[in-house]
Amino acid sequence: MKQATFRSKILPPSHFIPKTLLKLQPSITTLTFPSKSPNPLTFKTLSCLESQSQSETKTLTLISVLRAIPDWADRVKERGVKQKRTLYSHEKWVEHRSSLRHVRHLLSSLSSRVILSLIPPVIAFTMVAVVIASYNSALDSHLLPGFLPVLRASSLPYQLTAPALALLLVFRTEASYSRFVDGKKAWTQIIAGTNDFATMVISGTDNSTDECIKDSLLRYIMAFPVALKGHVICDSDVSGDLQDLLDADDLAIVLDSKHRPRCIIEFISQSLQLLNLEATKQNMLESKISCFHEGIGVCEQLMGIPIPLSYTRLTSRFLVLWHLTLPIILWDDCHWIVVPATFISAASLFCIEEVGVLIEEPFPMLALDELCNLVQSNIQEAIATQKVIQAQVSAKRKSHSYQHCANGWPNS
Repeated sequence: MKQATFRSKILPPSHFIPKTLLKLQPSITTLTFPSKSPNPLTFKTLSCLESQSQSETKTLTLISVLRAIPDWADRVKERGVKQKRTLYSHEKWVEHRSSLRHVRHLLSSLSSRVILSLIPPVIAFTMVAVVIASYNSALDSHLLPGFLPVLRASSLPYQLTAPALALLLVFRTEASYSRFVDGKKAWTQIIAGTNDFATMVISGTDNSTDECIKDSLLRYIMAFPVALKGHVICDSDVSGDLQDLLDADDLAIVLDSKHRPRCIIEFISQSLQLLNLEATKQNMLESKISCFHEGIGVCEQLMGIPIPLSYTRLTSRFLVLWHLTLPIILWDDCHWIVVPATFISAASLFCIEEVGVLIEEPFPMLALDELCNLVQSNIQEAIATQKVIQAQVSAKRKSHSYQHCANGWPNS
C-alpha cells in the first residue's frame, strides 16, 4: 500500500508514458512521414506531362507537314501577285498572237502561279480517287470482307448538276472580270485626267513669276497616280516612288498622312490658289480635280467590296463536294481511270475558279507602275516640247517682223 501510494504521488496516472513507447516514437514518426514518398507521384506527373508534350509535338509536326505544300503554293501565288506587270508593245502583240503561243504556254505551265497554286487541292482530290479505287479493287479481289459495300453510285445526279456547276463557274468568272474592267476603266480615266490636267497647267500659266509654283504643281500632279497606286496595292514602296517627285518636307507630310492621294490633292488645290490666273482658267483647272476624286472612289469601292462571299463560298463548296464524290460516280464506267479523270477535272475546274479569284482584285493585275512612269515621261516631254516650240515660234515671229519691202509694207 505504501509503495503504491508513493508511486502515485511521484508519477500521476494521466502522465504515465511507458519507456518502450518512448523508444519506439522516432521510428513511428519515420514510418508515418516518409521522406521519399513524393518521388513516385512526381515521376508519374512528369511522365504524363512528357507524354502529353510529345503528343502535342507530334500533332504540330503532322499539321506542319500537311500545311507545307499549301503554304508553299500560297507563297508562290503572293510572289506572282506582287510581280510588276508590263504594258504591251508592238513586239509583244506579235508574240501574243503567234501560232506558237500554245506550245509556249504549255511549256511554261510549271512556272505558272495559277497552276502551282492548284497543287494542294488537285493532289488531295487525286489521292481521294486513289483511295476509293484501291478500296473497290480490294473488294473485287476478295482481299476485304464481303459484307463491305462497293463505293459506286448512279451518274444521273451528276448529269443533272453539271450544267449548274458550269453556269456557277461562268458567272463567278464573269463577275470577277467585270471588276477587272471597272478597275481598268477607272485607271484609264485617272491617267487621261492627269495628262489633261498637266497640259492645261503647262499651256495656261505663262507668267514667269509663277514658274516655281507651276513646277511644284506639275510635280504634285505626277505624284497623284503614284500615291493612288500605293493606296490600292499592298506593300507598295510609296516612299521610294515619290522620292524623285516631291521635296523632302512635302514627302514627309504625304507619308504621315492616313490618306496619301487626298493629301496630294490638297497640295494641288493649294498650289492652284497661289497661281495668278483668271477666274475662268482657275475654275477650269479646279474642275479637273473632280476626276481624281472619282478615281479614288471607284478604286476604294473595288478594294473594299468584293464579290458577295456567299457566292464565292457556294462555288468552292460545290467544287469540293463534286470532286469528292466523282470517283464513286465514275467507278462503274472507268474503274482505275477515275484517278486521271479526277485529276483532269480538278485541274480544269479549279483553275477556272482560281482565275476568277485572282482577277477579282484588279489592281495587281494592271501595269500600274508602267502607267505611272508613262504619265511622268509624258508630262516631262510636254514641258520640254512646250519650251522648244515656244522658242521656235518666237524666233519665227521676230524674223518675220524684220522682213519688209522697200515701201514699208511687209512681204506676203
